[in-house]
Amino acid sequence: MADRFLSTCFIFCNSFISIMFLFFRALSYLTLTKLFNALLLCLSFCFNRLGVVIKLNISPLFISVEPANYCNLKCPECPVGNGSSSTYKKKMTMDMNLFADVINNLKDHLMYVTLYFQGEPTIHNQFCEMINYAHQSGIFTSTSTNAQFIDKELARKIVESGLDRLIISVDGTTQEVYEQYRVGGNLNQTLDAIQYIRFWKSKLSKKTPYLEMQFIVFKNNQHQINDMKQLAKQMKVDVLTIKSAQLYDFENGHKLLPTLKKYTRYKTLNNGQVVIKSKLKNRCWRMWSGSVVSASGKVLPCCFDKFEQHSYGNLSNDSFANIWQNQKATAFRQQIHLNRKQFDMCRNCTE
Repeated sequence: MADRFLSTCFIFCNSFISIMFLFFRALSYLTLTKLFNALLLCLSFCFNRLGVVIKLNISPLFISVEPANYCNLKCPECPVGNGSSSTYKKKMTMDMNLFADVINNLKDHLMYVTLYFQGEPTIHNQFCEMINYAHQSGIFTSTSTNAQFIDKELARKIVESGLDRLIISVDGTTQEVYEQYRVGGNLNQTLDAIQYIRFWKSKLSKKTPYLEMQFIVFKNNQHQINDMKQLAKQMKVDVLTIKSAQLYDFENGHKLLPTLKKYTRYKTLNNGQVVIKSKLKNRCWRMWSGSVVSASGKVLPCCFDKFEQHSYGNLSNDSFANIWQNQKATAFRQQIHLNRKQFDMCRNCTE
């Protein structure tokens, strides 16, 4: 009991410190131009909620960029891993020139870029160059990885790149449990990657990347939550994030649905139907203030558009600024504020 209490205190303190560190780190990238753009975004969002559409020359606060649209693992609930989307049949990586164009066009207003969407980002052979390009452009950078490709040399390059935040997925404390979801993955390789990152941070006297171990809770691994807290302490990561899982076809139940109510984003009604806990109000700040750019150059509303069904356009045909504020994008945002539940992706959203 005492160990559990101490582990909980450890997680709480680390989470608070994590938030404060990332907050002040992000502040270091803030400029008056970015702040003014953020204020205009807030203003346009509020007016649109009142049914008043105003045209402003504004840019997103953050974007997610997909370095590669394929992955080395076969995670069962991932459209890339399970092959459920035809979008990912053709393997591709983002062209470095395209990435540079996006950053160059948005850097004056952009606060945050995540180099991750669906595929495994470290597959891209210029992954660290992409990070460094965004970092040198004055943008907070983050990524999420299964870490299977992070050896000692790549770890050094990642630390040197200027990456601010590194999320590493560790969904089990034993190989047997870990590989039930991270199909094809090796737990020891993941843990070695964490050690490599820590080694080079110390060796190079770097405070970043902020190292976040992420544990997604499923029915098959929920019994290892306390073990994961202990593992996080042993690995000396900056923070452990315990995250609820996004599941597909959950309405009639799901074999991966956790039984611990605290760690699931779904609830079961009296009639047996499973629904998401979120109230799904007719608004979405995430979609309003950010966007996703796929490896193929498609501009998407948000990271929940995993099947790329609501693309605003493609950067091969137009600039990001034109696409993000074109008629299709504007109409989609208005529809969200009228009836958000009409979109499948929104009915599985926690925002």
